Amino acid sequence: MSRDTSQFHISGEEIRDRVGYAGLIEALDQMHREDPANLGDLLLSAQGEGGTTNHFLVRAGWQRGRALGVKMASVFPGNRAADLPAIQASYVLFNGTTGSPLASIDGNELTWRKTAADSALGSLRLSRANCKTLLMVGAGAMAPHLIRAHISVRPEIKQIEVWNRSADRRDRLIASLRPELDIVATDDLQRAASNADLISCATMAQQPLIHGEWLSPGCHLDLVGAFTLDMREADDTAMRRGQVFVDSRQTTISEIGELAIPIKNGTLREQDVVADLYQLSGGDHPGRQGQDEITVFKNGGGGHLDLMTARYIYDKCRL
Repeated sequence: MSRDTSQFHISGEEIRDRVGYAGLIEALDQMHREDPANLGDLLLSAQGEGGTTNHFLVRAGWQRGRALGVKMASVFPGNRAADLPAIQASYVLFNGTTGSPLASIDGNELTWRKTAADSALGSLRLSRANCKTLLMVGAGAMAPHLIRAHISVRPEIKQIEVWNRSADRRDRLIASLRPELDIVATDDLQRAASNADLISCATMAQQPLIHGEWLSPGCHLDLVGAFTLDMREADDTAMRRGQVFVDSRQTTISEIGELAIPIKNGTLREQDVVADLYQLSGGDHPGRQGQDEITVFKNGGGGHLDLMTARYIYDKCRL
């Protein structure tokens, strides 16, 4: 019997229609109290156009008795010059008991929502409840999702600023969001970072953009962009001043430059990473300890989060 491909594939449009941030964030919080998935990653890299480096990433996760799945994603930074997505992906979800394929899922929409919900869950546990100002650093495809997800857990945010190397991309992002949000552009990253209660960074930076000396007491710094050992968005001072948290110890500490570089140069020790989302959601750590504490959250976006998000999408779109 042939498979009904219209039912097997879950499109980006379906996900946008049926999967909200609030429900996904709550689901991720609950799933972090389950047994962790077994994970396996493969990363291939090659020189791209204009001196950029292209990547092909395969992330697999298996949560026994629940589900297993794999995401395949290409990261081609040069695509932005042609107004194409830098990241393109597809996901396949399997039944955790029988191993039968359940669905193919639009990988871009899954990744955007997973990544944004991951950061928002970190913010829910770590940022001040009375956050008023949000600085978005970066204006790529992730930016609108991060802004909306952060606002969903911190509805007191009333002022949003956006900084981006390219003013054109920044201004297009602002125009797309301005009907619903009070959002403005900034060219002064230092001033905006110094005034922000919450900073979310989603860039392809290999050199730090955020300097720790800029961070005001009580600031929460959400670091999303770095995913290889030579990438980072915040400097050593930021890591030294802040209480450092991660989404998963397994997929961040030795895997991503944001942490691996300051650990290698002696600024940070592995034991300085206070807790991950398994510990925060599981109640093993209370999160923020005081109003003036600076918190840093590294969003590594591992395969366990892809699997959690795929499970939630499947439940909302097919069950």
